[in-house]
Amino acid sequence: MTRQHTGFFGWLLAVLVTAVFCGFGIWQLQRMHQKEALLAQVPPSRAAAVTLDAAMRAPPSLHWLRDRLQFLPGTVLLDNQLRDGRAGVKVYQAARAQDGVAVLVDLGWLPLPANRQLPVVTQQQGWQQLEGLWAPAPSSGLALGPPMSATAQAQTWLATRLELPVIAEHLGLSPSALAPRVLRLDPASSLGYTRDLELLPNTLPPSRHLGYAVQWFAMALAVLVIAAVLHWRRRRRLS
Repeated sequence: MTRQHTGFFGWLLAVLVTAVFCGFGIWQLQRMHQKEALLAQVPPSRAAAVTLDAAMRAPPSLHWLRDRLQFLPGTVLLDNQLRDGRAGVKVYQAARAQDGVAVLVDLGWLPLPANRQLPVVTQQQGWQQLEGLWAPAPSSGLALGPPMSATAQAQTWLATRLELPVIAEHLGLSPSALAPRVLRLDPASSLGYTRDLELLPNTLPPSRHLGYAVQWFAMALAVLVIAAVLHWRRRRRLS
């Protein structure tokens, strides 16, 4: 391989690495803007509660939801959920309205012991009056590995992220059967476990995403600078 070819492939590699780093930076900026938009929304009034069907037809914003729903069999335990510095899982179970629309209900958080023995969860059953916040599902971050795996408990899955079509398939529903948002159950309800209505639980604030974006862009710039210096030195040796 000639020196000219070596220089070409060196620049090609530098450009590819720079593109990857810039892609990560852009993704961090997108996450920052998404979270800023969520935090800018006015908290909904409980007096203006809507049904699940009305929430589905409304613009994608925060709503206080109140409806009579039927719990469906099957529990999803979302892994890697911190609360007060302790590791645990969030418990989700789908519930369906009379018109067939289904939503994933956030029943709250349970701690995990040091040996990560999953808790035995009692599934909710039948029709119940549910009330809570109609909000986006927790961010999945980078999608690494399968989203769900079976557990020792029947009809219970451990999830690394909430991919609603995948969850619907495991629950025996059509891929589009689950609503695009989740129902974060009112903490005052006697159902479920420990919970709150924090808008950005267990996740990074917008400022942290901006900081990471700057780091990725700085690394991309550094790659180009290093490539330029190496190219200049090679040209000097050949001249």
